Amino acid sequence: MTLHLSFLIVALACCFAPGAAVASQALASDLGCYNCHGNPPRKKAPTFADLARTYAPAGQDAASQKKLADKLRDGSIFSHIDAHERLSPEVAERLVRWISEGAK
Repeated sequence: MTLHLSFLIVALACCFAPGAAVASQALASDLGCYNCHGNPPRKKAPTFADLARTYAPAGQDAASQKKLADKLRDGSIFSHIDAHERLSPEVAERLVRWISEGAK
């Protein structure tokens, strides 16, 4: 089994485990998300509390969360963020799920 497949299996297992929120918070920390979205945030980046309020309408709706995750990963001329664009679809969806559920 390759390392990437092993990581994906562990990541998916964490998403559905009781400690998924803790695992997602740790993932955000490991990926360096708090460098920009921490408290205080870097430049104009929203904090995770701000993002949680913005993403709250997605709630438990998987389709809405997927749209947000896709938007997070999409780069454009005006909103190019390398760290977001490098996320795999699975990791982006996991982070969006955690954020939409309150990022706690």
